[in-house]
Amino acid sequence: MSEEKTRKVTVGEIVKEYPLGTKFRQIADELFEDPESDVILVKAGGRIEELFKRLEHDCTLEFITTRTAIGHEAYRRTAVFILLKAILDVGGKKMSDSAVIHYALGNGLYFTAGKPGALTPELLSQIKTRMTELIEKNVPIMKRTVRTEDAIGLFHRHHMYSKEKLFHYRVSSAVNLYSLENYDDYYFGNMADGTGVVRYFDLELYDEGFVLVLPEPKSPRTLKPFVPPENLFHVMKDTQEWVEKLHVATVGELNDRIAKEGIRGVVLAQEALHEAKISSIAQTIQDRGDVKFVMIAGPSSSGKTSFSYRLATQLAARGLRPHPLAMDNYFLNREITPLDEFGEKNFEALEALDLDQFHEDMLKLLNGKRVEIPSYNFAAGQREYKGDYLQLGKEDILVIEGIHGMNPHFGKLLPEESRIKIYISALTQLSIDEHNRIPSTDGRLIRRIVRDARTRGFLAEGTIRQWPSVRRGEEQNIFPNQENSDIMFNSSLVYELACLKVYAEPLLFAIERTSAEYEEARRLLKFLDYFVPAPSTDIPNNSLLREFLGGSCFPV
Repeated sequence: MSEEKTRKVTVGEIVKEYPLGTKFRQIADELFEDPESDVILVKAGGRIEELFKRLEHDCTLEFITTRTAIGHEAYRRTAVFILLKAILDVGGKKMSDSAVIHYALGNGLYFTAGKPGALTPELLSQIKTRMTELIEKNVPIMKRTVRTEDAIGLFHRHHMYSKEKLFHYRVSSAVNLYSLENYDDYYFGNMADGTGVVRYFDLELYDEGFVLVLPEPKSPRTLKPFVPPENLFHVMKDTQEWVEKLHVATVGELNDRIAKEGIRGVVLAQEALHEAKISSIAQTIQDRGDVKFVMIAGPSSSGKTSFSYRLATQLAARGLRPHPLAMDNYFLNREITPLDEFGEKNFEALEALDLDQFHEDMLKLLNGKRVEIPSYNFAAGQREYKGDYLQLGKEDILVIEGIHGMNPHFGKLLPEESRIKIYISALTQLSIDEHNRIPSTDGRLIRRIVRDARTRGFLAEGTIRQWPSVRRGEEQNIFPNQENSDIMFNSSLVYELACLKVYAEPLLFAIERTSAEYEEARRLLKFLDYFVPAPSTDIPNNSLLREFLGGSCFPV
């Protein structure tokens, strides 16, 4: 081969020449094999690309499998594309036009299509069969770039009105569309190069729609049974109905409101809803009468601290005397903190807490005794006692915040009637459009980037670098116990990403192209580009969002 017609490819320690124009899929099939997952994307020269792209320059390749977070999302996205194509083929255009992805439920994605009751077991089975046919044929997935104006016209003709509205607010002159046979659609994020990679899936009727069941990243070739998270589903459904009534269920609708009316009306309505729900929770606690321990838990950047203060305010308004208590006060001394699988101190494990001392103190308080409450000196890594005494009277109540509040072993020695468990998370109710959901984890990450920069002086690069570790801790210690809650509270605010954008974009732009975190920063910047920015002046100082933006009336 002449030098002009070949390009040098480096994969790990392998260096090989390939003809100019060779597809990355061919190189992946030849040079990479993983018995536990499938290659779905490639990082070429630092940029994530689809495998149908062709070799143009000498480059270093890193193959992305379905076991990674990025690869798993591409698998999900591709499965959704295949599903929507199957709905069109089986149910016709009317059912296809009404198909909407709503939110994630455990290892599945919840959809509706057609009127309630239109989806029968027989029809869903036909859709599944059609998906299987497409997958077995390994139909190529194509990508093309069109002018934004042309994309808007295409979306209108195909009755994809949420996409049509979304792109009215995009400054970019071009849009990438994906095609599967005769079906075109837009997706935020990369896609597999063909249908054949989506070999593991199932469809199950659920509530008024159905669930697309998919593997988890840690075992991408294993399909676990779908176990409905009932509490989570009802909170998400309630929130979805609310944003639909307010006509802000998609980014395009929110942008319309901001551009034509300003953000104030949406802010006031959303904050009123939060206040009403927190008030209702406080009333439930008071009506129970015998609750002494309110246990609050949730993942990072859920607004737990602000929620605790707002709940305490509502409890105080009802004549109760709430006392905040951080679970961290009962950390073991650092020298005896358990280690994780990497040999690092595992402060997120339940075993990092002195449960014996916690239960002893709480039982004494429950029996009316005076107890000295510890505090934890994080600098010294030691639990300390500084004369902070507490004794519970008839109206006194402890508001305990920490990641293990839903764990069945935490507080298990306390009488069931004495405690109430509240799970809080920012469960994003907004969708990009009818076929592109916003993962709650993206909303929480953007919250954390903004807060870390404001309160700790952290660069966005460091926050993004730490995020996978934070997520592992949540997967191990928080999410498995969320259904143990007595009450769930959704702390997400439908308007928040439009406001956070103003603060997050400069932090993300500061990440250099040479950084390992640049690709994730670039993805988040592309995501934030969907939103018309909104000022934060109308956000009240007791809003949960103030915990991240600043200006809160609470010490957060």
